[in-house]
Amino acid sequence: PDDQETIGPEGMEKFCEDIGVEPENVVMLVIAWKMGAKQMGFFTQQEWLKGLSEMQADSIQKLQNRLDYLKALLSEPNHFKAIYLYSYDFARDKDQRSMDVDTAKIMLQLLLAPRWNLFPSFQQFLDQSRYKVINKDQWSNILEFSRSVLPDLSNYDMDGAWPVMLDEFVDWLKNEWKTE
Repeated sequence: PDDQETIGPEGMEKFCEDIGVEPENVVMLVIAWKMGAKQMGFFTQQEWLKGLSEMQADSIQKLQNRLDYLKALLSEPNHFKAIYLYSYDFARDKDQRSMDVDTAKIMLQLLLAPRWNLFPSFQQFLDQSRYKVINKDQWSNILEFSRSVLPDLSNYDMDGAWPVMLDEFVDWLKNEWKTE
């Protein structure tokens, strides 16, 4: 059903089924990153060939055998950062310069929830905030914040170069802690 040059959503579903991976599994994001896919839910023939060649997977079995390796890349800080930064342009609507906050929350859940103790609080903050979009600078800084600021916020510098969004998150979180 997809055109000759592109695997679209229906083809992606079939691909996921063939390799035994749910479409929302984070390993699918790693596969898309390896393929250099430009748009979520689509692989061009060129992306497909490049990625499978790079992953040394010329069969479903070989790709299935690589899934643990691909998932393990998320545990390596430099690869994780590359995948995280890639996910911004991959997931955002190509007609927009920024990512809508609902998409951002899904991607952050996928990428940061398992790694960042403050993620549930950050998600709660986004749920009640005025933010409708997240720009690339904010996206990048959310990762750096999650990696460098301690869960008790004791090393957070309000005079640092953090985006206003993160200053507001820290203020919001401190107020939440006061009411507990």
